[in-house]
Amino acid sequence: MELDERMYRFFEDRARDVLVETVTLGLGYSAVTTSDGGIGIAYTYFVNKGSCTFIGKYYDFEGKPALELLEKIKSPHPLEKTMAVALVNALNYQHALSLPEDKDNSVLLESFQIGEKTRVAMVGDFAPVARIMEERGALLEVIDIARNIGNKADFYDKLKNWAQVMILTSTSILNNTAEEIFQYTGKGVKTVLLGPSTPMIGEVFSHLPVHMLAGTVPIDKDRVLKAVRHGVGTRVIQRFSRKSYLSLL
Repeated sequence: MELDERMYRFFEDRARDVLVETVTLGLGYSAVTTSDGGIGIAYTYFVNKGSCTFIGKYYDFEGKPALELLEKIKSPHPLEKTMAVALVNALNYQHALSLPEDKDNSVLLESFQIGEKTRVAMVGDFAPVARIMEERGALLEVIDIARNIGNKADFYDKLKNWAQVMILTSTSILNNTAEEIFQYTGKGVKTVLLGPSTPMIGEVFSHLPVHMLAGTVPIDKDRVLKAVRHGVGTRVIQRFSRKSYLSLL
């Protein structure tokens, strides 16, 4: 995947000089902290639990150069990819802290002029965001394969020929579907990559028609790490974080 290669190359040099401090795999989200004070989170992506172990070969990344974990950004194993994306967000932490906040998604809504009869294709069932859009009168087409919502063929047709806006879950980076989805995105569709896993780095998405990145930047690190350990989800983690955005328009 070109996106994986771009994330690797962007942080390759820096990752040689930074150590991984901790890796925390939670049921909902995972977190990585680094020796330069960084912290990053990513959705914990896995499919069926067929045994007591998720990763066949154990390797302790803690205390090692971050480059060793960064290499897993190219891994087909979902948990290795989860850890690597969390690391990318940790390596990008200081930059992400400098980005503006969009606490109530108002910037997103206004930037994409989402209102009465705006046609929105949503990959991932973001219920709170969907509710706000419906209140504004937008028309929604939602697909979320993990929740058995929507039909892939029908959705891709709508994405190409009907949608004006696409909201794409950043989990698509973890399951390697992001670039495929963009291939079906119609010309002129405004797109936003949304969710706590989102790498807030415009350069790595320059080959894709992404117009906004909307992510989550931890502020209270200890509470975020505790929330991850306790297996809670986005709403709790965002209590101790900031919802930030990066406009690429």
